[in-house]
Amino acid sequence: MKKPKLITRSHGAGGLLSQQLIAQQFAPLLKRAGQALNDAAVITIGDTKVAFSTDSFTVSPLFFPGGDIGSLAIHGTVNDVAMMGGLPEFISLAFVIEEGFSAQALHRITQSVAEAADRCSVAVVTGDTKVVERGAADGLFINTSGLGVVPAQINIDPRQVAVGDVLLINGTIADHGVAVMCAREELDVSGEILSDSAPVADITGQLINKLGEKVHALRDPTRGGLASTLNEITTQAGVILEIDQTTLPILPQVAGVCEILGLDPLQVACEGKVLAFVDGSVADEALTIMKSCGGGKQAAIIGQVIGADWPQVRLRTPLGTTRIVEMPPGEILPRIC
Repeated sequence: MKKPKLITRSHGAGGLLSQQLIAQQFAPLLKRAGQALNDAAVITIGDTKVAFSTDSFTVSPLFFPGGDIGSLAIHGTVNDVAMMGGLPEFISLAFVIEEGFSAQALHRITQSVAEAADRCSVAVVTGDTKVVERGAADGLFINTSGLGVVPAQINIDPRQVAVGDVLLINGTIADHGVAVMCAREELDVSGEILSDSAPVADITGQLINKLGEKVHALRDPTRGGLASTLNEITTQAGVILEIDQTTLPILPQVAGVCEILGLDPLQVACEGKVLAFVDGSVADEALTIMKSCGGGKQAAIIGQVIGADWPQVRLRTPLGTTRIVEMPPGEILPRIC
C-alpha cells in the first residue's frame, strides 16, 4: 500500500482508505492500539473490566429529521461501549465551537445532550470547551469518550465468530445516512425518512444477560454501513459470511432514494442498529429477545457464517445468485456522523 501524500475526506469515511490510514500512519507508532478497529477497547482496572471508547461528531447539518448532533453524540458513544459488552455509565463531552455560532442553537443542542443522557442512564462527568475562529469548525464539533463496566465472564470479540454463527440486525438499514443527506440537500422525497439515531444498549444487554457466551460479536454499522462493518468482522475472524438480500429490512422510501441516487444501502450509515453474531443454536431465541426490546420490532436474521480460511462477505440476491460485498474504498456520504 502506497502512503498518501495528503489526507482526504475519504480517509475518514470508515472504508478501505480509513483502514489503510490506521495501518500506515497510526498502528506502527501506537503499538498498543491493538483494539483500534473495534468500537471500544476492553481494559482491566484492578479486578474490573471496562469498555472505553472515544468518538468525534462533525455531522452536517447539525439538526436533521430524527435527531441532532447532541443526541447523536450520546447515542453513538453509548452504543460503542455496548458493542463490547459494556454497560454504559460515564461520558466526557468536549465542544469545539466556531466563533459567531448561535447561542440559542448551542442551548438547544446541549438540552438534547442532557435529554439523551437521561434516557440512556449515563452521566456526563467531565468536559471541555474550545472556541475557534470563523470558518475553522463549520459551526460546532463534539468529541466524546465513554466508559462502562463489562461483566467478568463476557468476552465480545469478532475473532470468536465461527462457522455456523448466525447474523441478526435489530431493524431497517441506511435510515440515518439517507435522512442526513436529504436534509442537507433539501431533497423532496415521498414518505418520511428519519434518522435511526438511538441507543441500543438495552438490546445488547438483554442478549448478553440471556445468551451469555453464545453472543460472539456485536457491532453498530455506522460509517461505511453494513459493507464496511461486516468486512471488518470477517477479516478479523477469517470467515465467509453470506447475507440474504430478501431478509434485509429496509424502508421502501429509503430504498427508493438509494436507487435514484445510485447508492448501495449496504454502504450507508445506520446510527441505531446493532449487528449480532450468535451461535446458530440460539438464533431464534436471539431474534425473540431483539423483537421484545425497544427499537427491535423489525429485527431479522439476515445471514450465516458458511466457511472459514479466508475473509469474504457474500450477498445472496432474490434471484438466487450471489455477489461479493466489498468494503467501500472511500467516502460514500460525507459528514453523516
